[in-house]
Amino acid sequence: MSRLGDRRLRCYVLLVAWSWVCTTDHAGRFFEMAAAADTLDLVSLEITGKCQLACAHCYADSGPAGTTGTMAADDWLAVIQQSAHLGVARVQVIGGEPTLHPDLERLTNYALSLGLEVEVFTNLVRVTPAMWALLAQPGVKVATSYYARRASVHDAITGRRSHDRTLRNIREAVRQGVTLRVSVIEVEDGQDAADAVAEVRELGVRNVGIDRLREIGRGVRQRRPDAGELCGRCADGKLAVLPSGDVTPCLLSRWVVLGNVRSAPLGELYGQSRDARLALVQATEAAGMRDDDKCGPDNDGGVCQQPTCLPPHYAPY
Repeated sequence: MSRLGDRRLRCYVLLVAWSWVCTTDHAGRFFEMAAAADTLDLVSLEITGKCQLACAHCYADSGPAGTTGTMAADDWLAVIQQSAHLGVARVQVIGGEPTLHPDLERLTNYALSLGLEVEVFTNLVRVTPAMWALLAQPGVKVATSYYARRASVHDAITGRRSHDRTLRNIREAVRQGVTLRVSVIEVEDGQDAADAVAEVRELGVRNVGIDRLREIGRGVRQRRPDAGELCGRCADGKLAVLPSGDVTPCLLSRWVVLGNVRSAPLGELYGQSRDARLALVQATEAAGMRDDDKCGPDNDGGVCQQPTCLPPHYAPY
């Protein structure tokens, strides 16, 4: 998007947000959200764009040709440390496929040492014994995506023969007692996502959710990414850091760049972006996309969904 186009989009978001605030019914909600905008609870770390799969709906355009970007391990360690100092309770490590990052174990253990809860969002295609040991640690939770009981349907969505391996590792996670949640995204007609949810629950996974396709990244079908593709909880107590170091309100709202952690500390970026984050929250609610439940890995009913991410209707861990 050109700089002029980006400015016009930002002005539109601010105009919609201000119009929303000026209505009497929304005045109370404005001050409620303003308070929430000062509290940072979750930081998502998109540590790589590399993935074995080529999912048709991937918000990040991840795939086999993806890279770890410009963020070095020390950069990620600094972000984790800054997150802890800001009072963040949990970090989500995601990609791409985070298990392909050579420093995943180091980053996870460092976060745990600072008292942070860690969720690793993995496709569960390949899990080594060493990786199972990492994922089974106290304080670590696992999330994955699953699409269909029928292997042909699941594999068509992921672009690879991944169904059997992911399903096998879901079973193994349950067997090992790993804390697991599963997200089912409705991507194609005839997919029967509800049946996929039922299958995963039959396997013993309690935390299962379902969401629609979000038209962002490779998920774009008929419209460009905008506030209508978000859940309304982006920027509400959360931030995301991309492989470039760019900071965005959440993993989905990647076109709203708040700064870069290689140029300024996370806390500084969070503080100085308050108005922009609040405007995004207001714009999504004005578009009718905001849900009353808080979005996050510990959510027990909210709607915030990244195409590889947070199920809208699932039980707590």
